[in-house]
Amino acid sequence: MIRTEHAHLTTAAATHPGMTGKINEDRYAVSAFQAGEEPVLLAVLCDGIGGHQAGEVAAELAVEIISEVAADSDGADPLAILDEAIVESSERIRELAESSPTYHGMGATCALAWVQGKRLYTGTVGDSRIYLLCGGVLRQLSTDHTWIQEALEGGFIRPDQVKGHPNSHVIRRYLGSPNPPRLDHRLRLNGNENDKTALANQGLLLQPKDRLLLCSDGLTDLVEREEIEDILRRQPLQSAADTLVSLANARGGHDNITLVVAEAPPPPPRKISFKPLVLGCMVLVLVSALIAVAILGVLWWQQRSGVPSPTPALWEQSLTPPPGAPGLVTAGPTASLQPGATLTPSLTPILLPNPLEGGATLTPWPTNPPPAAP
Repeated sequence: MIRTEHAHLTTAAATHPGMTGKINEDRYAVSAFQAGEEPVLLAVLCDGIGGHQAGEVAAELAVEIISEVAADSDGADPLAILDEAIVESSERIRELAESSPTYHGMGATCALAWVQGKRLYTGTVGDSRIYLLCGGVLRQLSTDHTWIQEALEGGFIRPDQVKGHPNSHVIRRYLGSPNPPRLDHRLRLNGNENDKTALANQGLLLQPKDRLLLCSDGLTDLVEREEIEDILRRQPLQSAADTLVSLANARGGHDNITLVVAEAPPPPPRKISFKPLVLGCMVLVLVSALIAVAILGVLWWQQRSGVPSPTPALWEQSLTPPPGAPGLVTAGPTASLQPGATLTPSLTPILLPNPLEGGATLTPWPTNPPPAAP
């Protein structure tokens, strides 16, 4: 894979040695790669254990080797790559521990999160944890490899007996052990899932604004899950990381506290598409053109076939009044207006006698008398 400067997820981290004066044996790294066309983010968190001034050496070595193995891979099979990285780092830690009394007994726990595109792949060794905040709900994806966890699963102790138990920090699986530890790929979305279902959850599709948390037990020993959920949900990434560390220190800070937080990108903004508008305009223009062509075609057909124009034939009506029509005076013979002719007014005035002049009387219009009775 090719290393890149910027990760496709927003990340933040915080680490603190705690309040007891211990050396900070926690180490972490966040790396960004490009695998073909897909971006990859790898978050590694290791908590060093055992040996005076050796726990930090084991954690540092594990972070370096895991990051190198990932960088040298092609990114095609994330789980297989992480398995290889765990085996190689564990062997190197064991060899170094056996080579010098200074490093004798050192080891490290480990939490890994590989995000390729939008898909999440995880793995843990020991009691470092991975959480997912999705939809405002915090879920613990990983399973602790401790005596306490085995006792809980076996029914030997009750959940209310966990806090303060003398075996609470006895680890069953760690890097640098005589036999390379098996990386746990169970990704539990709820506590009732069996191992087969939890393994099948690998490649989980992250939703926009989902948040991942990798942390050492210095945080989870002192801060409750509900408190982590509330802080992660309410605050920006870096502020949330700093607040969680401060809260653990305020409650004693008896161990190193380290955490890495990553947030999936928000959904891309919706683009306004003008294609429907352009298509609608094209359809409107096409329909208008077809209507215009149809009208022109009808007019052309009428002209070729001799069909008269549907104009009013007002001027084709006869001007001759019906025979015997009362009150009409005609000058000269009766004429009618032929089609195509125009009406020319006469320039000779026609003088009509006034029936009321010269003592004339107004004679009513003659009517037919009613028929005589037989």
